[in-house]
Amino acid sequence: MCHLGASAEPSFRRWRKLGACAPQPSPAEMPPQLSGGLSCSARVVQGTLDSLPQAVREFVESNAKLCWPDQIHICDGSEDENRQLLGRMEEEGVIKRLRKYDNCFAFCSWLALTDPRDVARIESKTVIITQEQRDTVPIPKTGLSQLGRWMSEEDFEKAFNARFPGCMKGRTMYVIPFSMGPLGSPLSRIGIELTDSPYVVASMRIMTRMGTPVLEVLGDGEFVKCLHSVGCPLPLQKPLVNNWACNPEMTLIAHLPDRREIISFGSGYGGNSLLGKKCFALRMASRLAKEEGWLAEHMLILGITNPKGQKKYFAAAFPSACGKTNLAMMNPTLPGWKVECVGDDIAWMKFDQQGNLRAINPENGFFGVAPGTSVKTNPNAIKTIQKNTIFTNVAETSDGGVYWEGIDQPLAPGIKLISWKGKEWDPKDGEPCAHPNSRFCTPASQCPIIDPDWESPDGVPIEAIIFGGRRPVGVPLVYEALSWQHGVFVGAAMRSEATAAAEHKGKVIMHDPFAMRPFFGYNFGQYLAHWLSMAQRPEAKLPKIFHVNWFRKDKAGRFLWPGFGENSRVLEWMFNRVGGEGGAKLTPIGYIPDEDALDLRGLGDVSVKELFHISKEFWEEEVEDIQKYLEGQVNADLPHEIESEVLALKQRISQM
Repeated sequence: MCHLGASAEPSFRRWRKLGACAPQPSPAEMPPQLSGGLSCSARVVQGTLDSLPQAVREFVESNAKLCWPDQIHICDGSEDENRQLLGRMEEEGVIKRLRKYDNCFAFCSWLALTDPRDVARIESKTVIITQEQRDTVPIPKTGLSQLGRWMSEEDFEKAFNARFPGCMKGRTMYVIPFSMGPLGSPLSRIGIELTDSPYVVASMRIMTRMGTPVLEVLGDGEFVKCLHSVGCPLPLQKPLVNNWACNPEMTLIAHLPDRREIISFGSGYGGNSLLGKKCFALRMASRLAKEEGWLAEHMLILGITNPKGQKKYFAAAFPSACGKTNLAMMNPTLPGWKVECVGDDIAWMKFDQQGNLRAINPENGFFGVAPGTSVKTNPNAIKTIQKNTIFTNVAETSDGGVYWEGIDQPLAPGIKLISWKGKEWDPKDGEPCAHPNSRFCTPASQCPIIDPDWESPDGVPIEAIIFGGRRPVGVPLVYEALSWQHGVFVGAAMRSEATAAAEHKGKVIMHDPFAMRPFFGYNFGQYLAHWLSMAQRPEAKLPKIFHVNWFRKDKAGRFLWPGFGENSRVLEWMFNRVGGEGGAKLTPIGYIPDEDALDLRGLGDVSVKELFHISKEFWEEEVEDIQKYLEGQVNADLPHEIESEVLALKQRISQM
C-alpha cells in the first residue's frame, strides 16, 4: 500500500466527466482511503517507494492519490521486466509478435495497431501554459499564431480537473525514470514519467536510457515531471478498438515550463505519449536551453570522414518528408568517404570552454516513419529494424513480416497483406496498406553505421549546420550563408512543400522555421534572439551554415538531382568549405559552389545550370513572402537583425 500525507493533496477542485472510456465518477465510487484525503489503495508491485528520492516519491504519491491506480510499478529497465511487459501486452492483444523475424523472445519484434482516431501528433490539442501569452507565442498582427498554442493557467486547471481525477482506476501506474542523453553527461537531463500504458514503458525503454541507474544518477537533483494517461479507467464504458486504449475526445498535451511539468491525456500514440520525445527533448528543452545558454534543436547529427581520415560533424534541420533520417544514415557514393550516425532527429548543443559547439543526441532510439523506407532509400535503417523493434500501424504479411508503401520488396507468391486496419488488403482498395504516419521504434545501437562517439558524455563538435526543405522550383541545390546572422535568417525563412493535410488541398509551400514550427517551447522572436546571441560569445567558434534542396524539378516535373547517397557530393563541398577549401562564388542569396567544385563524376546527365539557377523573379516573390510571414507572425518580437537581413536580401536581389 502507499500512504499519502497531507502534503500530497492533489490540485484538482471538482469532479468532471472523464470522457467516453468511463462514466463520470461519483463520490461513492471513490476508494475510502481517497475520500479521507490521506492514503490510496494502490499496491506497489515492483520496487519500493522508500527507494525513490524524496521529490520523486512525492511526485508519485500525489499523482497516485489523484489518478487512483490499482497498482504502482517502479520500472527498473531490466530485460526481465521488458519481457514480462511485452508478454502481458501480447496476451491482452495490444501487440502481436512478428514471427518472420528473430523469434527469440529477447530479440523479436512486435506490431501494434492503434485505434484509427489515435495515429499522430495532434497540434491543435498541444499547448504551452504560461502566465502571459507572449511568453509562449508572439502576438500576430492578425489572426491566430502559427508558431504554437497557448493556454491560460485558469483554462488549463479546468481542463486538468476534467480529465485526471480517477483516470487510472483499475490500471497500473508505471514509474519511468529516464535520462535524455547519456547517463551522467553534463549535457543530459532527467525526467520521471508516470503512465498507465505498458506500450509507453516498452517504447520509452527503446527511446531513452531508462530504469534504476537513472535514479542513482539523479539522487536529489532536479527532474522534469511527466504525467501521462490514456484516459480509460476500468471498467470500460465502451469496447476498445484494436485493444488500444485512448480517449480522443479528451486528448490534451500540455507543457508547463515554469513548473518543469509535462501533462498528456487521452492519446497512446508515441508523439503524444512518449513524453521524452518532442515534449521534453524540444518544447521543454528549448525553454531550458534559453535559460541556460544552449540549444535544443530538431536536427540530425552525422559524422563524415574523408578519404584522408579527417572527420567533421554536421547537424541538419529538415521538415518532415525531406529525407532527414535518410541523410543521417547515408551510404556515400563517393569513393573513400564515410558517414556515421549520431542521431536522426534531435540535437542538444552547447559551447564548451574552448568555444566548440558540442552536441549530443538525447535519444536512445529511432522513432521513424516507415512508409518510403527501403533498401534503396535507407539500407541502414532496414538493417537496424530487423530485431527488437516495435512497429505501429504498418501492414503485416501473412507469414508474419511487415510491409508498407515504398518498401520496394515484392511479396513472395501466396503471401497476403493485412492492412493497418486489421483487414486483408488489396491495391484495389484505394487506400494505403500502412498508415502514412506508421512508425518503427528501434534501438539506435543496432544501426550498422552508429558513430563510435554517439554516447560520448562530452558530445561531438559541430562544424556545420544545414537547413533545408522540399522546394520544387527556385531554390538551388546548396548555398552557404554569408555570416552567422544571415544563417539565422536562413533558418527563420525555411519553407517546404508539405503534402496536403486535412486543411489544405493539394501541395502547398509551408513556412517551417528551423523545422521547429510545431516544437517551439517559447516565443519564436525570443528564440531568434537566443540564436543571434551566440555570435556575441567571444570564445565561440561558430559553425558555418548552409541550405540544401534535394528536390528541385525540371519543367517536366522530374527531379534534377538523384539524391540519397549522391548527396555525399554536396556534403563533400561543405566539408571542404569548413576546412577553408572548396571553390565558391557569391550570389545574392549566399555562396554557391564554383564550377567544377562539386564532384559529379559518374553521375551522368545532371544539369548544374538548372540546379543552381537563381531567378530574380522567383526570389523577389520569395523574399516578399518571407517578410510578410515574419512581420505578420513574429510582429513586435522580430529581432531587428532579422529585419535587417530581409532588407539586405531585398536589396541584393534588386541589383541582379
